Amino acid sequence: AENAIIKAQSYAGQTGLWTLADDSGLEVASLNGLPGLRSARFGGEGLADAGRTNLLLSELLAVGDDERSARFICAVAIAKPTGEVINVAHGLCQGNITNAPSGHEGFGYDPVFMPTGYKMTFAAMPFLLKNTISHRGKALAATREFLERFFVDAS
Repeated sequence: AENAIIKAQSYAGQTGLWTLADDSGLEVASLNGLPGLRSARFGGEGLADAGRTNLLLSELLAVGDDERSARFICAVAIAKPTGEVINVAHGLCQGNITNAPSGHEGFGYDPVFMPTGYKMTFAAMPFLLKNTISHRGKALAATREFLERFFVDAS
């Protein structure tokens, strides 16, 4: 949540506008939580999504299917034009890392993340389903609920 808060405060301060910022990451249990909130930079700044995904799979080569638990996490922060953060919402999606990529939708680690209770990766899911069950979808749904209450109470 700290990075989402920092981003929201910074952009609100620079623009004088209401700001919504998120920070997300993939945590793999057998890798002690890596790549974590540095998921977009896992393996180095110049590595593309496919390279990061392949690096993750190579790190898990010796790991059995029962040890591939992972979760996506997301925090969404809202800041007033003054930079005051008025809400931070969280989203979580549990799942496992597959042995090989599957699907062509989405981005990042979507081709190798299979949410618990589903037989397909995020990258193989219909867009609306993914957005309903994903970490980011859950955090944004909670953010929407907060904003609806906030603006009703403010009127």
